[in-house]
Amino acid sequence: MSPDPAPALRLAGRGLLAAGALAAGAALGALAERSVMRAVGVGSDTEQELGQLRGDPSVVATGDGTVLHVEVDEAPDADDLTIIFCHGYALSLDSWHFQRAALRGRARLVFYDQRSHGRNARADFDTHHVDQLGSDLYDVINATAPTGPLMLIGHSMGGMTVMALADQHPELFAERVYGVALIATSAGGLASGELGLPGGIGPVFHRLAPSVAAALAQRGSLVDRLRWNDTDLGLMLTRMYSFGSTATDQASRFVAGMVAATPLDVVAEFLPALQDHDKRDSLTVLENVELLVMVGDADRLTPPGYSDEIIALVPGAEYIVVHDAGHMVTLEKHEQVDDALLDLLARVRRDLAHEVDGSVA
Repeated sequence: MSPDPAPALRLAGRGLLAAGALAAGAALGALAERSVMRAVGVGSDTEQELGQLRGDPSVVATGDGTVLHVEVDEAPDADDLTIIFCHGYALSLDSWHFQRAALRGRARLVFYDQRSHGRNARADFDTHHVDQLGSDLYDVINATAPTGPLMLIGHSMGGMTVMALADQHPELFAERVYGVALIATSAGGLASGELGLPGGIGPVFHRLAPSVAAALAQRGSLVDRLRWNDTDLGLMLTRMYSFGSTATDQASRFVAGMVAATPLDVVAEFLPALQDHDKRDSLTVLENVELLVMVGDADRLTPPGYSDEIIALVPGAEYIVVHDAGHMVTLEKHEQVDDALLDLLARVRRDLAHEVDGSVA
């Protein structure tokens, strides 16, 4: 006999509905967003400014047959450096809007939707874990940039993806990866986080969230029928857990729209995998690349302590804590993120030039 989901559903009704996707991404409220955002009205005219940049579309087939949507922005006048962007949990490649605009033409750019996210079809349940995401990234590299130097940029779950790749293919970082940016992410230990909640409540949410999310995913039609009295709830939750204090309605709706578009069962299935993620022992692989670690000081989902730990394990990395920014620092304080990535790109180009000069000498 299957377990009775009623207790979990009652908990959800008292507030855990909004916490089901809380643990490791910009998706607190994802379980509520599917109904809330219908009422709020995702898709306003102002939103058209965000997420509308497009590149040359293609697909990459991964080792297990899953097909990923990929877009490439070529840079004919640049060298053969390729920058690959890995987005976060319950988001899509469109989340890189500002960084895409800032780096366009300066290098060859590759963006892709993580499995079961964005424009992709749903992958098998058993593949929804971080190690698989690392393997997917390797397949994307082999398909879109089989040769030449690389720079990898990961936000939230995307940063975990890069760390999983480092664990699986350290030789790639010794031979081809010259720069890495880890933005608002964690090398492990998410399940112990406080999530900005008082009095030790955060770990309780972490323990309950996967089972609540799974129960709600099984009752997807019930969730879809829910209508919240306060139609601003979805935006409130998005602002609270994705941003600091400077979020605009446009940015909040943009993030909420990506969250709401992520299938409910995908949100539920990835959650325990993100909590179990631990690649702290693999961070030494990043010691020989230009490494940028960046986080907002108001990030509730991956607060600065997680980035502090990365820096402690890779002490030579550049570390930037952005004032008054939350988890979606890439949108909220995009000018600072863009500048930091341009500086990282300059250091990578410097290293490449030194390597060429050294080989000539």
